[in-house]
Order: sequence, then C-alpha cells, then structure tokens
Amino acid sequence: MTSEPSPAFTAAVQDVAAAVEAELDRLLPRPEGPTAKLDDAMRYACLGGGKRLRALLVVAGADLFGVPRERSLRVAAAVEMLHAYSLVHDDLPCMDDDDLRRGKPTVHKAYDEATAVLAGDALQTEAFAVLADPATHPDAAIRAELVAGLARASGARGMVGGQAIDLAAETRSAAGQPLSFAEIAHLQSLKTGALIGFSAEAGPILASARTIERSALIGYAADIGLAFQIADDILDEEGSVAELGKAVGKDQAAGKATFVGLLGLEQAKAKARELTTSAQARLAGFGDKARLLQELAEFVITRRS
Repeated sequence: MTSEPSPAFTAAVQDVAAAVEAELDRLLPRPEGPTAKLDDAMRYACLGGGKRLRALLVVAGADLFGVPRERSLRVAAAVEMLHAYSLVHDDLPCMDDDDLRRGKPTVHKAYDEATAVLAGDALQTEAFAVLADPATHPDAAIRAELVAGLARASGARGMVGGQAIDLAAETRSAAGQPLSFAEIAHLQSLKTGALIGFSAEAGPILASARTIERSALIGYAADIGLAFQIADDILDEEGSVAELGKAVGKDQAAGKATFVGLLGLEQAKAKARELTTSAQARLAGFGDKARLLQELAEFVITRRS
C-alpha cells in the first residue's frame, strides 16, 4: 500500500496546511497575563504539526462550491482546535497515557496534567466560538448548522462516544470477548469517522449545496474515515516511532480492538483499498473539480505517518 502522491497534491496539501496554520496562529490567544500558561499550552497543542487531514477536507470540499477561502479556513481552524483537544485528552494518563504526540512531548508532559485538561477544554469551546462568529458566515442559520454539526460529531453520539466504547472494548477483550468487525467499524465511525464526516460536510453547509452533492461527500467521508483508521492500525503494526512521531504497538499490547487484530494484516490492507475505491467512485459527479479529494482518498491509505 505505497505510492507517491503527485506534486500537485503535495503542493495543495502544503498550501492548505500553511493557510490553516496561519489562521490558527491568528485565532488562538496570545500568552499573556494570568492565563499565559494556559494560552501557551493551547498553542503548543495546535500549532506546528499534524497532517491537517480534516482541515484539508473542509477546504477542498468548500472549494468544490466556490466558497471563499476566508470562510472555509475559519471552519478548518475550528475543526483542528476540536481535534487537538481530543488528542490532548486522549494522551492523558487516565486515557491512553502517551508521552509523545507529533514527535514532541504530549501536553501533560510538556506542562502538567491539570494544564492539559484545561487546554483541551479551552480548545473545545474556542472551536464553537469561531464557528458562531459572523466572520465565519454572514447567515446565522448556516453558522448554527455548523455549530450543531460539530457538536453532534464530537459528543456522546460521536467522537466522545466512540472513545467510551473503545475503553469498554479493552475490558471485553481481556475477558475473551473481542469486538466483531461490525462493532469495531461502529466504534471507529464515531471515534474517528464522525469528525472526518463533519469536515467533509462543512463545505456543502457553507455553500447551501444540494442534498445530492452533500450526500456524495458524506458517503465519501464515511469510506475514507474507516479506511483512515484501518491504515492507522496497519501503521501501528508496521510503522516506527520515527515515522509516526508517537509510540507504536500500544493498541495491540493493551488488547484494544483493531482491524489488523481481527482481519490480519493483508486482509486489512485489502479492505482499506476497497474503501478507497468506493470513496473515489462517490465523487464521479464532481468531475475534475474533485481531483484533490480523489488523491486524498489514496493518500489516506498510502501515508507513512
């Protein structure tokens, strides 16, 4: 599952990543006064790393409909804040207990646990403040739809719910009752897929796009969200700390439910490829305008980090 992305795709990814980084730098609070440590931890968690996959989905999806970049970049920054909060909390000792993230110490290691909890809390709420600001879109109904969509994707029936199921799955696995493929797929559709799904849907929301176009992107996101997690499981098996910037092999050692553990390595790779092909087919109606998203689907399963 390896192939080199095209120069055009690489350039587009770098362009969006740089633009989102600049937007985050502008939107995040500057360290000053009695909250300087908190402000600094928020910036540490958000800036200077990550694939910006979710941000790219927001911007590329919005570009299909001619949405001004100043709007899609604000939404992309909000999604990255929400994602960063989830990583900060996932890394805590009470959750995954990780020391490295994106090749540097996790927030609770660089600061302390209390500051990490507060930084995550603040990033989460700041994401919704950005979406609710009229600068994101002049139509209050569209802003409200964005806020509601991100709330659903990140809450108890989305990302947080998926994490809760994942924690419970460790207990089941230890008792000799591992999750089935359908159960793991449901878990990951919440834990990883829900935020990816919102990221793909945000562009059509900003553009008030037709239902058929919106549905195509929602289906595309469901496919690549699952493919992304399968690829993550494969990298946890085959990758290195140098490539991933975080510990490897921890999921298997902890008895976590993974696609590789259930399907085996080769069948997991085949499933990821099948999902990518399905995702690309869903974009046929957009023609050449969707080239970036087509290549993104391929990148999801061929990346090495």
